[in-house]
Amino acid sequence: MSIAIRAFDLADTEAVVSLWQLTGLTRPWNNPYQDIRRKLSVQPELFLVAVDERTIIGSVMAGYDGHRGWLYYLASAPDRRGEGIGRRLVAEAEERLIEMGCPKVQLMVRPENGVARGFYESLGYEAFDTWNTGKRLIAD
Repeated sequence: MSIAIRAFDLADTEAVVSLWQLTGLTRPWNNPYQDIRRKLSVQPELFLVAVDERTIIGSVMAGYDGHRGWLYYLASAPDRRGEGIGRRLVAEAEERLIEMGCPKVQLMVRPENGVARGFYESLGYEAFDTWNTGKRLIAD
C-alpha cells in the first residue's frame, strides 16, 4: 500500500465528508458541503487528501491570509492511525504554506480533544493562553 498526498478533487466530496463525520469533526452549525464549496473558491491547492489506492484516508484544509496560515479539518481514518498520515498531511500543508511565504501557522483544537493536542505538541505546536472567539457572518 502506497499513501499519496494530493489536492482534493470534487469527486472526493462524499468520502471526505464521511471521514469528517467518522472522526467527529463535523458540527451541526457547520455544513461540511458548504465548507468544501467555500474552500474550493479560495486556495483550493491547500485542501489536501491522503489516498491509499482510491480510498481517502486523511484530509487537511489549510489557508493563508498574508499574515498567518491556518490548519483545519485534519483527519485520518481511525483504523489507519499510527501510520503517520496526519503527520504527512501537516508536513505537506506546512510546506505549501512556506512556499507562499507564510511565516507562521495556527490551528484550533477543542478543549476536550486531548489526543489532538498531544499530536500537535509532538509536531512542535505550542499552546498559547489566548481567548479564541468567532462570529458567524453567513448562516449555513
